[in-house]
Amino acid sequence: MTSSTPPLSLLSHLPPVPAGGVPDPDELYEGFTSWAQDRGLALYPAQSEALIELVSGSHVILSTPTGSGKSLVAMGAHFAALAAGKRSFYTAPLKALVSEKFFALVEAFGSQNVGMMTGDSSVNPGAPIICCTAEILANIALRTGGVEAEDPGVDQVVMDEFHFYADPQRGWAWQVPLLELPQAQFLLMSATLGDTEMFREDLDERTGRPVAEVTSAERPVPLNFSYVVEPLPEVIEDLVHTHRAPVYVVHFTQKDAVERAQALLSTNVASRAEKDAIAAELGDFRFTSGFGRSLSKFLRQGIGVHHAGMLPKYRRVVERLTQKGLLKVVCGTDTLGVGINVPIRTVLLTSLVKFDGERMRHLTAREFHQIAGRAGRAGYDTVGEVLVMAPEHVVENRRLLERAGDDPKKLKKIVRKKAPAGAVNWTDKTFERLRDSEPEPLTSHFTVSHAMVLNVLARSESGADPVMAMRHLLTANHDTDAQKAAHVRQVFRIYRSLRQAGIVEKVPGGDAGYTVRLTVDLPRDFALNQPLSPFALAAQELLEPESPTHALDVVSVIEATLDDPRQVLYGQQRAARGEAIGALKAEGYDYDERMAALEDVTWPKPLDELLSAAFASYKQTNPWVADQELSPKSVVRDMVERAQTFGEFVSRYQLDRTEGVVLRYLADAYRTLRQTVAADHRTEEVEEITEWLGELVRGVDSSLLDEWERLSNPVDDGSEGLAGDPSAPGAVVEAPARPVTANRRSFRVLLRNALFRRVELASREAYSALGSLDGASGWDADAWADALDPMFEQYGDDAVGVGPQARSPRLLHVTEGVDGNSRLWSVRQVLDDPDGDHDWGITALVDLDASDDAGEVVLRVTAVAPM
Repeated sequence: MTSSTPPLSLLSHLPPVPAGGVPDPDELYEGFTSWAQDRGLALYPAQSEALIELVSGSHVILSTPTGSGKSLVAMGAHFAALAAGKRSFYTAPLKALVSEKFFALVEAFGSQNVGMMTGDSSVNPGAPIICCTAEILANIALRTGGVEAEDPGVDQVVMDEFHFYADPQRGWAWQVPLLELPQAQFLLMSATLGDTEMFREDLDERTGRPVAEVTSAERPVPLNFSYVVEPLPEVIEDLVHTHRAPVYVVHFTQKDAVERAQALLSTNVASRAEKDAIAAELGDFRFTSGFGRSLSKFLRQGIGVHHAGMLPKYRRVVERLTQKGLLKVVCGTDTLGVGINVPIRTVLLTSLVKFDGERMRHLTAREFHQIAGRAGRAGYDTVGEVLVMAPEHVVENRRLLERAGDDPKKLKKIVRKKAPAGAVNWTDKTFERLRDSEPEPLTSHFTVSHAMVLNVLARSESGADPVMAMRHLLTANHDTDAQKAAHVRQVFRIYRSLRQAGIVEKVPGGDAGYTVRLTVDLPRDFALNQPLSPFALAAQELLEPESPTHALDVVSVIEATLDDPRQVLYGQQRAARGEAIGALKAEGYDYDERMAALEDVTWPKPLDELLSAAFASYKQTNPWVADQELSPKSVVRDMVERAQTFGEFVSRYQLDRTEGVVLRYLADAYRTLRQTVAADHRTEEVEEITEWLGELVRGVDSSLLDEWERLSNPVDDGSEGLAGDPSAPGAVVEAPARPVTANRRSFRVLLRNALFRRVELASREAYSALGSLDGASGWDADAWADALDPMFEQYGDDAVGVGPQARSPRLLHVTEGVDGNSRLWSVRQVLDDPDGDHDWGITALVDLDASDDAGEVVLRVTAVAPM
């Protein structure tokens, strides 16, 4: 970590602080604006107004359109706090946005002045500027805040995307800092806040600090709105040919976005010269996965796809090609409303209806304006376009009328199409209402949990009265009286459970004559990081290191504590039910019996009974996890047991459209394995699986791990750092692929998987498949059959085992180096026979140089025989 001043650093513009310790507001303003001018940035009136209020000490509620420079105002807020020697926090709803802001602030203020906390990453947490998720700040506020707190360590709070205050599941985290940090200065920012009178009055009354609302309906790039009844392909073609591209075609499912891109292949979107330019820009970029091949085809026709289920490297390619003006159309989902980095001239909504997890419904005004606000690029466009498509049946009826013309007979024969039965419809009136409506007022969604109560109870360690603090939370929150009464009942339920567990006790004292205090020390930062990591460590004590399944069981313990990748689990469930149907049919069950039996078939859940019982016991003495759910699952373990590559796993469970979800889960699993395996259980096999998993993730898309590892050493000297950030605009490039043999542990897992694939095929006497693997080296189907037939004659149909014992590292013997050649290995995979004789085995030579060239294990079978 360097302490040198970055080339664009704000530090050199900090004004001198007088003896009184309070910087002059005018000098603060001049210092920041001069820095902005040095970067060629001219402040809009709303930006200037907000900055003047901030340096003067006021709270600011900043409600200005997308693209109006709210991020620059946030930078100015941190600048003012740093100049005054105060500690400021930046919060956002997504870890990706927090990370993005972290690197931007490092560039501006230097790595020594900026830290980050997101739950699975903690970098420089004592820095004067902290980037964190809203939940992290909320938990800090619960534990150290309150009216009576002398120094909660939070002097200023910048809340980005503040409309998440109304999120039913997460909104509490945006509300708690407002309630518990009365000493702090707040900057609340969003393009879609709606009526903010309640927040103005609440902040003013609670803090005694003036509140300035800075609003502007004037966009740097104004928008034109239209309702369209023409066929979508014609609309897109017209937009492209009338220079209103890039066009972002908004869908409300990933499936629809990909299918739209496929349909547009027949539309003339790009000229020959433009296609050649795209091909030249892509160069040797590797589209390695199943969806990657589809995306390559789309991109070369001038069509992009962008949604959260894609691999990060593919999203970046789409963003960069669009930034260079090479992609005219991008088909994506409505997630473009939060943090997407695609410059858009025109937003085209294919629907005004979405599924919200429970039902189909119309978009809210806030959702509509969040999406529409992405149109129009400051510095590029003088106007942005927002088009809304009419429903398909309306477009079709219009087409039929146009065909009939003025012919009365043809008009009479027209059978008008109707909206699908039960569908939620929309019309031009729906469009006009959303266009003309202000975003709905933000509604409170305060919730009470065990973690919240325990955080407040922790204040007793500093002499505060947690009973009065909890009473304040229950009465001061923004919910209705009926909801507040429900919160009180919930607190008493939680309190009783804590008393029964011996976690708290009632003692004399406090304003009410009694108070409550903790009888145990809470785990350090228990609510700030992964809440189930301590359980994962405790549960490992249930495992036996000498067990042949020990390494896989360690993986299962870790996986049970990770967030569920729902699409992956549903894919596994589909596959399991497909296999079950086949088995039930073969056994003669009728349809109704098969359907009834399928109700119990789900995704694999290793160690379910063991871990569920352990978790129930753990909660009795660790009630802060009572609101968490343990979720046994098998994703990493499934890949290891089946010796699958990333592509094979995605293909098996039909996850092409959501492979990004798979990779993010695998990256989370890798990080957790690195951090949360006890020393006694970090065996060589566990280390090998961990290293293999890291190399697998890097091999598919290195950015997820590169950024995580880069966080601990952000570069700010101007020679590297953000200039070398793979997410920054620039040429379409990839990090160079690492040789597969570079990491010996990882390569040994790949080698074990390659041999075990042959073991599994041999167990089923799948000689044709074995021949396809090794026919080129002389081991065709007949050769395999001739070699293995004697073993099956000796041991019977179950001659070759594939259970845990068969996967034991003890049955794989590796000699690194043959005849003095360190790049040639000799291996023998011993076969697990029913009698445990372990005489038979597969012997092979492994060429490391050829493996590096191929990007996978290259081996040549030399013998399949007894020792």
